[in-house]
Amino acid sequence: MDFLAVLNEIDNFIWGPPLLVLLVGTGILLTIRLNLLQIFKLPKALNLIFRAQNAGSGDIDSFKALCTALSATVGTGNIVGVATAIHAGGPGALFWMWMAAFFGMATKYAEGLLAVKYRETDEKGEIAVDIETLYEIADAIQVHVAFFGVLVAYFGIGTFAQVNSIVDITKMTIGLDPVWTGAILTIFVAAITIGGLQSIATAASRIVPAMAFIYFLSTIGILLVFADKVPAAVSMIFESAFTTTAATGGFLGATVMMAMKNGVARGVFSNESGLGSAPIVAAAAKTKWPAEQGLISMTGTFIDTIIICTLTGLTLVVTGVWCGMENG
Repeated sequence: MDFLAVLNEIDNFIWGPPLLVLLVGTGILLTIRLNLLQIFKLPKALNLIFRAQNAGSGDIDSFKALCTALSATVGTGNIVGVATAIHAGGPGALFWMWMAAFFGMATKYAEGLLAVKYRETDEKGEIAVDIETLYEIADAIQVHVAFFGVLVAYFGIGTFAQVNSIVDITKMTIGLDPVWTGAILTIFVAAITIGGLQSIATAASRIVPAMAFIYFLSTIGILLVFADKVPAAVSMIFESAFTTTAATGGFLGATVMMAMKNGVARGVFSNESGLGSAPIVAAAAKTKWPAEQGLISMTGTFIDTIIICTLTGLTLVVTGVWCGMENG
């Protein structure tokens, strides 16, 4: 068995029914306990993005905290992640991405709320997640938390996936050598990250809204060109979520389980609900009320998956490229 086959076996095991139940099940439980908060409190949450009081202790305002969290999710996961999910699971995978995002909004709310509620000031005077409290909760697994946290940063959140996608695109479009692409990326990333959280948040607050707006206009433009095919595409997404998708073109066909597995997995990869990355930034937000930051954090999942991933998915389906031979 080669290395790729081993990785595929591990992937199939990790993203099997147990993890799907844990991820979505946690979101369902929180949704029930929070009385469908992601529906009834969404208007208020969207309003808070720009009108939060930012009156409490913290290092960055709530909008910058949201943009910093979105900077890790709006990008590869919304494009390559959606493309990979639909290519492997069919158009129905997008429906299961919606389901993962809907229940994930409750999870993201809880993450943001708890991050602010249990945050502390470190020895440098900066606000951070209360690691000591986390250690008290799970004292026996401190090393494991650190080890798997690093793995998530590299693989789960998508550092390697993002770089790989950028390298593929630059090599395919302008023929740039991967070494030069890596060098350029290193310089730009270092210029932003060396300045610490303030520098990262400032850059994210400028870059993320711009790139999201440009991508929004681009996909809307394509959907307008193929407007007559949009209703059929939406119908196909819902039908494929509950029925086997037949093979067509370069698409090999997919079962309902394949659609569900790829949709939920890529949905989590896209919005990171439950991965524990968003609370790191949320803890630094200037707010007195944990629930306020929880609501603002929740909008990240809504923007990332319900809006941007939907635009990507519809674009792939109406243009027909989802059943072609291209990769993510």
